[in-house]
Amino acid sequence: MFFSVIRTIMAGGSVDIVTVAAQVLAIIFVIICILPLHELAHGWIAYKLGDPTAKLERRLTLNPLASVDPIGTVWLFLFGFGWARPVPVDPRYFRKPKRDMAIVALAGPVSNLLAALVGALLLNVMVVIAGHNGVNSVLYFVYTLLSYYVMVNVTLAAFNLLPIPPLDGSRILGAFLSDRALETYYRYQNVFVMVLFVLMFSGAFSGPLYAIESAMSKGIFWIAALPFKLFGLSF
Repeated sequence: MFFSVIRTIMAGGSVDIVTVAAQVLAIIFVIICILPLHELAHGWIAYKLGDPTAKLERRLTLNPLASVDPIGTVWLFLFGFGWARPVPVDPRYFRKPKRDMAIVALAGPVSNLLAALVGALLLNVMVVIAGHNGVNSVLYFVYTLLSYYVMVNVTLAAFNLLPIPPLDGSRILGAFLSDRALETYYRYQNVFVMVLFVLMFSGAFSGPLYAIESAMSKGIFWIAALPFKLFGLSF
C-alpha cells in the first residue's frame, strides 16, 4: 500500500488523503481481527483433525497479540499483503499427514475469502443506502474502507495460496507430491522465498497474482450480490 503511494508521489502524482486514511484503517482492522482469524482457522481445523498443539500452546485465540508478526505487519502496510505468526501444527497427530496438512493449510485462505464475502455484502448494503439517500462524505469514506478491506482479504488469500514454502499453498501442493519430492521441495525453501521476494519487488509477479485476485474478487462479488438480486435490489 504505502509502497504504491510512495511511487505515486515520486512520479509527481497526487494522493487522496481520505483514501489513504481509509486504507490504513482497513489494514489495522485486518491486523487486529482477520490475521488472528486466519491463524485460528489453521489451529482449529488442526485440532479437529487430532492435533492439540495449538490448543496446548493457547493459540486457539483471536487475541492479535498472539498472532502479530512484526515483519509480516510491515509488509501488509507496504504492499497490501503480509502474514501473522504461524500457529504450531504437528502433522504426526494426523491420520493422513499430507492430506490433513493440506486441509489445515486451506483453512487460512478460506477464512480470508469468507471475511472478504462479509465485506462485499456490506458494500452492497452501502450501495442500497446510497441509492435511497444519496452519497455523502461519510458513506464515501466507509465505502472506500470496505472496498480496500475486501481487496486486502482477497490479496491475502491469493498470496497464501501460492505454492511456495512456507505459504499455505505449498502445504496444499504437498498433498499431491511423493515423500521424496516433498523432501526436496522443502530442502530449497529458502531459495523459493528469496525468489518470491525478488519477483515481488521487481513487479514481475504482479500480473499473475492480479489475475488470481481478479478471479477471486469476481466470484466474491457475484455471491455477495445474489441475496440482493433475489429481493429485486440489483445494481
